[in-house]
Amino acid sequence: MEEVTEDPDKPAAGKIMPNAGNGGDAEGYSWTQTLSEVEVRVLVPKGTPSRALDVKIKKGELSVGLKGQEPLVSGKLSKAVIVDESMWSLEDKAWVVVSLTKEDQMCWWSHVIEGDPEIDTQKVIPENSKLGDLDGETRATVEKMMYDQRQKQMGLPTSEEQQKQDMLNNFMAAHPEMDFSNAKIQ
Repeated sequence: MEEVTEDPDKPAAGKIMPNAGNGGDAEGYSWTQTLSEVEVRVLVPKGTPSRALDVKIKKGELSVGLKGQEPLVSGKLSKAVIVDESMWSLEDKAWVVVSLTKEDQMCWWSHVIEGDPEIDTQKVIPENSKLGDLDGETRATVEKMMYDQRQKQMGLPTSEEQQKQDMLNNFMAAHPEMDFSNAKIQ
C-alpha cells in the first residue's frame, strides 16, 4: 500500500494558504493574527476622516463602514473577542485597522467573519515565544532542556546524568566499607 504524504505547500481541501501574517484576504479586507490578536485592515476612500467612520466591535460581531452607508465589512465573528481590549484606528486616512483581542488566546482563527474563505490553520507559522511568556512549569522544563542541550554540546553530563552521579557519590560516601572499584554507571 502506498503511503500518502501531505504536500506542505498545499492547503487542505476547501482551505486557502495563510498569508505572511498567518491570516488571509477576504472581500473588502485582509487580516493577520498572532495567538493573542487578530488585525483586520479595511480599505476606505483616501482622505476619509475618522469622524466619518462607523466601526462597531462586539464580542461576536464586527462592522466597519462609513456613516450613513452600508458597511464595507460586517458579520458574525468566527470566535469571541474581548471588546474592552479591542480597538480601531485610521491609518493614512485610507485604512481602518481593527485590533481584536482574542478571548481564547491558545488557538488560531481560520477566518474572521463567518462565511468568508478559511485558511488552513495547519500551515500557520507560529511566532517565537519568550521564556517570560511561559507559565512556571513550562518555563522550567524548557530551561532544563536548553541546559541539557548545552551540556551535551560541550560533552558534559546532562542534568539527569549528573543527578545519577551525585546519588552514586553520596551512596559511596555513606558506605566506605564497600568496594566500588568495578562499578559501572549506565
